[in-house]
Amino acid sequence: MDIPIFFLDHFSSADILTLNEDTSKHVVQVLRMKTKEQLQLTDGAGNLLTAQIIDEHKKKCTVAIIERKFIARKNQEVSVAISLLKNSSRFEWFLEKATEIGVSEIIPLLCDRTEKQHFRSERMKQIVVSAMMQSKQAWLPLLHQPQLVSEVIKGSRYNTKLVAHCEEEIKSSINSFRLQQSVQILIGPEGDFTKEEISVALAKSYIPVSLGETRLRTETAGVVAACMLCVS
Repeated sequence: MDIPIFFLDHFSSADILTLNEDTSKHVVQVLRMKTKEQLQLTDGAGNLLTAQIIDEHKKKCTVAIIERKFIARKNQEVSVAISLLKNSSRFEWFLEKATEIGVSEIIPLLCDRTEKQHFRSERMKQIVVSAMMQSKQAWLPLLHQPQLVSEVIKGSRYNTKLVAHCEEEIKSSINSFRLQQSVQILIGPEGDFTKEEISVALAKSYIPVSLGETRLRTETAGVVAACMLCVS
């Protein structure tokens, strides 16, 4: 049986830890774990603790740390900057899948054609945390607050910068940039980037790319891009 993994906001050097109420409830009441059973804890920054339950209290489960490890982050950095969507559940689906795939950064974009600008930060963070735990990773993607696409373009620090859009022009295949060490891709809203937004990106050395022969929904494009750039 796999050892379940849980998120801990911050670690201390103590050998005995008391889990918060939500985690305790999941450990004791949902998974029905008992004293002496093991679990893992991560802070989403590479630290991974293996612990043993010593008190199966449903609100204040206590564990003893038996091993501490640091999981080095892979050298590759993949940033997906993607427009917010009118249907928030579709954006949430993207967050979950992008986290499972292993992107290092997610930037919600505000574009001229973005239809919905409301962003429920705590809910979105919880989705990312849950996806990290489900996929048994020790690194949490950096999830930003929504940003204007112009500001993201202006401030990008990535060596390779890509933009996916639907305008007719010569584009490189995204496969050409597979497994680049440092790459960011821009994914536009349902109505695509405006010509002006595309021009601004191209002026800042963003390379236009194709994600395939068919036109994809925004969230699908984001997942396809993450797969193409991350997965070996």
